[in-house]
Amino acid sequence: MRAEAIQSFPKIFKYLFLLYLACSILYTAHHFYSVFISSDGGANAGIQPRDGSGLDIQAGDWGKDRLSWKAANGVFDHMTEEFFLSKVFSEAFQPSKVIPYYFKAEKTPKAEDITITTLITSNRFEVFDRLVTHYQGPISVTIHVTDNTETRDELLDNLHALYHGNKYMKEFVDVHLVVDTFDRQFNMWRNVARFFSRTDYVMMLDVDFYLCTNFREKILNNEMIMSKLRAGNTALVVPAFEYIDLAEGMDARTFPTKKSDLVPLVDEKRLDMFHASWWRGHGSTNYTKYYEAKNLYKVVDYNFSYEPYIIFKKDGSPWCDERFIGYGANKAACLYELYLSGVDYWVLPDDFLIHQTHPYLEETRKQERKYNKKLYDHFREEVCFRYARAFVASGEWNMPKADNVRKECSKIRGFKQAIKHFDH
Repeated sequence: MRAEAIQSFPKIFKYLFLLYLACSILYTAHHFYSVFISSDGGANAGIQPRDGSGLDIQAGDWGKDRLSWKAANGVFDHMTEEFFLSKVFSEAFQPSKVIPYYFKAEKTPKAEDITITTLITSNRFEVFDRLVTHYQGPISVTIHVTDNTETRDELLDNLHALYHGNKYMKEFVDVHLVVDTFDRQFNMWRNVARFFSRTDYVMMLDVDFYLCTNFREKILNNEMIMSKLRAGNTALVVPAFEYIDLAEGMDARTFPTKKSDLVPLVDEKRLDMFHASWWRGHGSTNYTKYYEAKNLYKVVDYNFSYEPYIIFKKDGSPWCDERFIGYGANKAACLYELYLSGVDYWVLPDDFLIHQTHPYLEETRKQERKYNKKLYDHFREEVCFRYARAFVASGEWNMPKADNVRKECSKIRGFKQAIKHFDH
């Protein structure tokens, strides 16, 4: 018996070895399969969602809503909405209180629609009322409220009267408040309006412009244009005009509504491109080409001061830099970074806007333009190097997405030499 037991040991070892080998093969196969699935499905394909987690919002007053993340065993983190939004808009002057959806439109817009994002102060309520009635589509608006009890209460009373006095306001308009003591944080206000918009596409518009044509319907019903918007690399330009005799720009009811009526007024020198004296602002639209155009055409002569009114995809696009406070370069900075990110500008051939005349604070504008010019000079260099480095790191430097950076940023002294070191 002892001899038989001794002879059986080699067989036991053999079976154990075969079992180990089989387990090793199965483990290795599972490991490589998991790696394949993770790499094939994208960078985050192997990352599992938190078990049982979700976002719970407990309502409060004036930005004091409590945001809580829940796990299977209960709440594991929380913060106030005010704290959360202070990080979202962290480059703006602080403290600044953002109150989203002070009024929320009763009608939920379709995802594939165009939200006009704009900003207004109390002296532009009347012209905003006209925009809402005329557009009758989704609008997301930021209203600045000076944090002073007397002026704040008066503004809110007027806002309530405005909102409840127009049925289209209640149907289509989301109103967001920014309450602080800082005037003219235009880019921060633009970001608030866009952040809380509820459609896939947005139009960045100044409230003083009258929408002369129904570009929204044309775009949404044109599959070729919509495919360009969905791709996220296209911004549609709606050409902007103003009356040479500013008195003619007071009454929007007299404005042309067809391109065939617009062009004769241009020939008669009654209308011209918006701010024609500052060609760099809108000249890249190429108005000479626009007057003859029958089809969508691409902006090829880009200038860093270009600031058209555009429609683009909300998600995936860079935000307006909130360091620009006041007049001068603020909108140009938004559009410059958008352009460098790989978005091309395409001009709509039959649509246009006309500016509704109003007085300007010229002395204030003059001083703020001076300061923002210095900031913009540094900003352009900064974003050129940032996007160039990102495209090199992601392997996209020689792809079409980086065309705008390669072309535009090469105008900056030292840029070409610096690029050579980015991939080392």
